[in-house]
Amino acid sequence: MLTEERRAYLELHLAVLLFGLTAILGDLIQLTALVLVWWRVLLTSGSLLPFVKARHLLRDLGRPLLFRFMGIGVLVALHWLTFYGAIKLSNASITLVCMATTSFFTAFLEPLIVKRPFRWYEMALGLLIIPGMVLVVNNIQPGMVWGLIAGLTSAFLAATFATFNKKYLANVHPSRVTFVELGSAWLFLSIILGFFLITGRDFGAWLPASNLDWFYLLILAFLCTNLAYTLSLRALRHLSAFAANLTVNLEPVYGIILAWLLLNEQEDLDPGFYWGVVIILLVVFSYPIIRRRMKRYES
Repeated sequence: MLTEERRAYLELHLAVLLFGLTAILGDLIQLTALVLVWWRVLLTSGSLLPFVKARHLLRDLGRPLLFRFMGIGVLVALHWLTFYGAIKLSNASITLVCMATTSFFTAFLEPLIVKRPFRWYEMALGLLIIPGMVLVVNNIQPGMVWGLIAGLTSAFLAATFATFNKKYLANVHPSRVTFVELGSAWLFLSIILGFFLITGRDFGAWLPASNLDWFYLLILAFLCTNLAYTLSLRALRHLSAFAANLTVNLEPVYGIILAWLLLNEQEDLDPGFYWGVVIILLVVFSYPIIRRRMKRYES
């Protein structure tokens, strides 16, 4: 029999594998970051509409909690905008490695937002991510620096919205939270697109250019977003935000392997880049061991 914690880790790893695929799909789909994310949240939130009883959300959640989840949805939208923007400005592998700094940001944000004591070993592990990032930065082309900055911004936003979800998730069903957050993300992005239309600014093609792009977009929406997002929220009920985000650091590992197989990105990256990935991987696998020993010590 699986314990709740082990089941949570299994669900989270499946979610992370699907998250790793999002970067590959984002590179393959021929749309700008803004339009791509707009379609992603529209398809995902729309698919959940028959299951969440949307007209009862205000009554069941209450106005304050509903507005909090809507605010988190805006953070999710900004996270995905910077994530896909980073892919377009650099490549999938660099963007995925940037996401590994999420644990570094979470080590500082979670105690402040959730109001729990700082844990020295979480902060230490978060800081150990930095040498890996230094190796990554030193082994990329100068033209990809803006992609790196966008990727780090995306990681900070991911740490922020995951920690707020941990604070407010409690007894709310994950699919309802997913619908509220992604629905508000779609509304927020629709306002931005409307502003672009009114001012005549170019935001690229509105519709996917080919049937293959539509196929990739559907996989992105229903598997890599709907299923993965719900699994990650389910897991977060039984794991700390830091533990969850540290596991999400495996996203670059899964994603880079997929990038090797599908995009041949290993030709653009030096060996030092992969040494950085190794450091990040060691930190990820060391956390559960250290956490287990610290629990015994604390008890």
